[in-house]
Amino acid sequence: MKEALVFWIVLLAILLIVEFVTVGLTSIWFAGGALVALVVCAFGGTVWWQIFDFVVVSALLLYFTRPLALKYLQPRRIKTNYEELEGKTVRIVERVDNIAGTGKAVYNGMEWSARAKIEDCIFEAGDVATVESVSGVKLILCRKEEQKEN
Repeated sequence: MKEALVFWIVLLAILLIVEFVTVGLTSIWFAGGALVALVVCAFGGTVWWQIFDFVVVSALLLYFTRPLALKYLQPRRIKTNYEELEGKTVRIVERVDNIAGTGKAVYNGMEWSARAKIEDCIFEAGDVATVESVSGVKLILCRKEEQKEN
């Protein structure tokens, strides 16, 4: 019984140390399970009850509290302007030519580097195109007909 008690104390300590050392919520759920197993052990519960309680309490804590903890403890995500670009129409201000590595487009007054989705597709200054996606700081463009086909 003393060995089991020492085991749960050591496991609890290790899990708490891991939790304090890591940046995110990693082992707190299992530390809760180890604490319950430690209490069961202290009151004379069998090894199987200790293991059962450890697994059940850890699973319940993980299932019910992790989503809430992540919602309130996770750093607030700051939206940037690129997220609104997909599907929007942009105006080409510099010839978009993937082979030459050129191209600029304007959306909402901001100038972006631009490339065509299809390698041999070229957009001339003054054309309009649809933003298929954003790759790094480049807009990946397609013609409206190409977007409807995909």
